[in-house]
Amino acid sequence: MPRPLALRMLRLVARLFVAPAFAGLAIGCSPSADAVDGRDRVFDSQSYFTVTVDTRRDDIELYWRNPDTGQPFGGIEALKTWSAGKGRTLAFATNAGIYDRDFKPLGLYVENGKTLVPLNLAHGNPRSGNFSLLPNGVFAVYDDGSAEVRTSEDFRASGRKPRWATQSGPMLVIGGEINTQFDDGSDSMKWRSGVCAKSPHEVVFAVSRAPVNFHAFARLFRDGIGCRDALFLDGTISQAFTPTAGYAGAPAFMTKPYAGIVAVFPKKP
Repeated sequence: MPRPLALRMLRLVARLFVAPAFAGLAIGCSPSADAVDGRDRVFDSQSYFTVTVDTRRDDIELYWRNPDTGQPFGGIEALKTWSAGKGRTLAFATNAGIYDRDFKPLGLYVENGKTLVPLNLAHGNPRSGNFSLLPNGVFAVYDDGSAEVRTSEDFRASGRKPRWATQSGPMLVIGGEINTQFDDGSDSMKWRSGVCAKSPHEVVFAVSRAPVNFHAFARLFRDGIGCRDALFLDGTISQAFTPTAGYAGAPAFMTKPYAGIVAVFPKKP
């Protein structure tokens, strides 16, 4: 398909799905509505949904397989149903990063202190897609509830042992600078999701409500949110969920099963 026509079709699909999404938010999505702070944000004429998590109040966890059956959850609804059966209310969820053709996390994946997939430092494998755009990075949460985003090399050098971690890529922002591989004028437009830790206890997730390029998405994190380090999680399949806002991000028909899911729950009293 010619590139200009493809872009016009993407924009048309975005208009069809963004408007209903905003209409659904008319009931309100404020910091007090959910356990997390979920809100719409317009930055540089692009629309996003962002969720801020205070790890002193809420727990960030990762789930791939159902602990009761050993089968992959695959999607947020299955995780929501399972957690409700355990007496836990899901406050937020999104896809946890890039995975391979066997629906296995492509890089480091740590769940409740157990490393299920090791750190992946392979370079330049075209089958890895965006994961091979270097540097890639790690989002990690530690036993004390602190969180961070670091390049994969820096994470390895630190030697820290996370309780929850996912490796994805590429890094969007590194030390306050946008990844130099990104082109401001790129016409690679996709729904995108990402994460940063503004401080050890303030984590921000974002998903675009329409297709954007990497450079625009990185600017959101650096200039709109104020992150010094931010990590891309995934593209076209990306969605985010909160009980009040419902689903934001890519249209449902474009999503596929996830290999890992970020889940946020209110801390137990």
